[in-house]
Amino acid sequence: MGKFFQTVDSMACLKSLLMVFNMAFWASGLAIFCAGIWMQVELHKYLELNVEYSNVTPYILVGTGAFILLVSSLAFACTVTVKGNPSLLYIFGGFLAFILFIELCIAASIYAYKDRLADGFDKGLTNSMLSNSVDDPQRTIDFNWMQRNLKCCGNHGYDDWNSLLPRAMPIPKSCCKKRNCDAQDETQIYTEGCYDKVSELIESNMRCILAAALLVSLFPIVGILLTCSMAGNITKTKYEQMA
Repeated sequence: MGKFFQTVDSMACLKSLLMVFNMAFWASGLAIFCAGIWMQVELHKYLELNVEYSNVTPYILVGTGAFILLVSSLAFACTVTVKGNPSLLYIFGGFLAFILFIELCIAASIYAYKDRLADGFDKGLTNSMLSNSVDDPQRTIDFNWMQRNLKCCGNHGYDDWNSLLPRAMPIPKSCCKKRNCDAQDETQIYTEGCYDKVSELIESNMRCILAAALLVSLFPIVGILLTCSMAGNITKTKYEQMA
């Protein structure tokens, strides 16, 4: 009888922990989903100026977040928890292992991509400046938007417009501190280059995303341990009852 109540208590504890995990895991999926949307909406104009940028990344985050939301939804995960079916619990654990693999791959990709940011932006910003003299209106629009938004001018400095390009280009109005100014007067324009500012902005955000990816990857590990423990406990209880 003592073993029976011990099993009942442990089952109740595992069910409670797994229910709490389901809610936390759902919240992590929502965070990843929102991070993908935020990267596409807020960072897209900066990232596409990098020659190393792949626009697949935000969609991977959105897809991963949506998959986590589906798996951890109350209609599936909580039903599995309450029913206490070992087979369903192992299936749920398999989904968690798959999600863990995806999240670790994303974290590794972010870390590897972060190391190529500096060189990619240096080339990308130079190419964007060259696009002011060729037929690439979207890149020109993005570069001018970045100069106004980050309050910078040129790649490494405003002199790039005169020295970096094959032929001297007039400093664009997007470098102006005020709406109407003489762009050739350095006292009226931003003199700091955009390279340092945009690299700092992207790398700081990438560090946050990497830290969040590693933190979120802990959730599937906890879930796998809980589901396997609960399934093993149920199997053991059924075996003892049959014995």
